[in-house]
Amino acid sequence: MITILIFNVIKIFSLAALASALAIFWCPLLTHFLYKHKLWKKTARQKAISGEDAVVFNNLHKEKEVGTPRMGGLLIWLTVVFVTFLFSVLAMLFPDTWISQFNFLSRSQTWLPLFTLIVASLVGFADDILTIRGWGKYVGGGISFKKRLLLVILIGLIASLWFYQKLGWDTIFIPYLGDVSIGLWYIPLFVIVTVACWSGGIVDGLDGLAGGTFASIFGAFTIIAFSVGKIDLAAFCAVVAGTLFAFLWFNIPPARFYMGETGILGLTTVLSVIAFLTDSVYVLPIIAGILVVEVLSVIIQLLSKKFRKKKVFLSTPIHHHFEALGWPSYKVTMRAWIIGIVLAFIGVAIRLLR
Repeated sequence: MITILIFNVIKIFSLAALASALAIFWCPLLTHFLYKHKLWKKTARQKAISGEDAVVFNNLHKEKEVGTPRMGGLLIWLTVVFVTFLFSVLAMLFPDTWISQFNFLSRSQTWLPLFTLIVASLVGFADDILTIRGWGKYVGGGISFKKRLLLVILIGLIASLWFYQKLGWDTIFIPYLGDVSIGLWYIPLFVIVTVACWSGGIVDGLDGLAGGTFASIFGAFTIIAFSVGKIDLAAFCAVVAGTLFAFLWFNIPPARFYMGETGILGLTTVLSVIAFLTDSVYVLPIIAGILVVEVLSVIIQLLSKKFRKKKVFLSTPIHHHFEALGWPSYKVTMRAWIIGIVLAFIGVAIRLLR
């Protein structure tokens, strides 16, 4: 038993380290491609989400927004897909060797997260291309917010139907109540959580902020998945975390590229799937607390403008508010990392106490 436990730990850490090393190895090729073809926005964002001129944002980010490539998220999800299928193929070629034990592609644990990651990342990739080329019905190009929302809802709906019909899951854990069967309500809950996670993608606004935030989140779910015996899922989360560390290597100030929608959409949607697979939805708002704060700051700002006719924050999401107050971007980012790691510890502890 101890030998199996040790091997599983070695497997998870080895796969994470390999994914990180591979991502660092091929990232210069990606960077060269992005800069060679000038894959960045041709004009800075002109309007805030409320429709008014984004004056504060443009004062802070106008130059970097135009000259820094998008689609850095390709580094993350392409590496994850490559590592996943690499060890699956090696397991088929060498079925009776130790190499086959490193395969973590399994129908019960990683098929759905991998499928979600690929589909959502491809949708994000399409949005990035449209944004870069300036194609689309709104200023700046890209897929409109409503269409992206509908696509995210569709992804969440397909995933929820897999859980409900294929896996037969209709219960969630509620503190002090235990496992509660919610029947068909499981499907809309899944969709709502998926949309909520995706809305947290607005964290991708400062050099290194999104990468560090998601690294702590997926690191936390690596521990949770391991604790509930889902070793393949833990390995998958660890591989994602490993690629995020590699992404951070090139994304810390000054960033070589931005994650873009191809990274954000893939990571946020797969996060909701992993939360349900580990029955950890109730600690997701804690582990992903930085995302929650980012979204709440936007909601509060919009409501305040509508009903009070004035702002609460100088700019939103909240990381831009601290920038506007005069904080250097690296200070905002690193403090968010620290808070995110602490929240991840708290969330994991609560989940393990169950």
